[in-house]
Amino acid sequence: MLDQPDTEVPALTQGEIDRRVFELYDEYCHGGMDRRTFLARAAAVTVGGLAMAQALFPRYADAQTVSFTDPKIKAKYVTYPSPGGTSGTMRGYLVQPTGAGPFPTVLVVHENRGLNPYIEDVARRAALEGFLALAPDGLSPVGGYPGNDDDGRTLQAGLDPAKLRTDMLNSARYLKTLPLSTGKLGVTGFCWGGGTTNFLAATLGADMNAGVPFYGAAAETASVPAIQAPLLVQYAQDDERINAMWPAFEAALKAGNKSYEMFIYPGTQHGFHNNSTPRYNEAQAKIAWDRTIAFFKKNLA
Repeated sequence: MLDQPDTEVPALTQGEIDRRVFELYDEYCHGGMDRRTFLARAAAVTVGGLAMAQALFPRYADAQTVSFTDPKIKAKYVTYPSPGGTSGTMRGYLVQPTGAGPFPTVLVVHENRGLNPYIEDVARRAALEGFLALAPDGLSPVGGYPGNDDDGRTLQAGLDPAKLRTDMLNSARYLKTLPLSTGKLGVTGFCWGGGTTNFLAATLGADMNAGVPFYGAAAETASVPAIQAPLLVQYAQDDERINAMWPAFEAALKAGNKSYEMFIYPGTQHGFHNNSTPRYNEAQAKIAWDRTIAFFKKNLA
């Protein structure tokens, strides 16, 4: 069953949730504690903390913005080879605009829990804008996204990180060379996927044409000289762990004379683009997404 809070759990806005609960949730999301510990610590930190914690769990049924059956897109699941990856085979969600194509392509890389409904929706959003979008499921070699983020996070943490990144690299190459592709490749990703976007920029070099990492770990400094794609780097304002990586990353980008833009979105938490939880900031997420689409249209034309 997909993640969905109990119906009696109230929907809370970002402003109604104590910052300390957000900090605990960030630690929970990145594997620092299990769900039971997160709930217990949230309940202890403030009055109403348990309700705040419960409200942060994703509500995927409420987060869909583009219908599976929208007539302007065609979506299907595909399998393809992934030599050197977790199992040698990958599965992903491929969405194309209606029409004959070819189309510029966008790889949409998930967070640290596999291909959940939010990421599938992002792929549909990209297709509506005229891109052939692929959202790979890094968990497909071990059964796929299991229907809830807790189990998905555990499964992803158990994978070999290098093989998982190889699966994403192979996914990018598969997408770029599809008959419906113009050969132009953009990559975007969120959290773990944001860090993977930076990794792919360094690994693919000239084979990647644009990258938009959302609150992702910086590329290793030694790998930055290999980056050739222009980057649009998107950060949340309140995201100390990720933002602390930016000064060294920017210094390396400047030293290599790389093309990049960076934006920090005011009043936002890590995960602010994900509209399935109260970390979502509708106004800033729209600005960030509009910039993403404009950036891809400029660089993938």
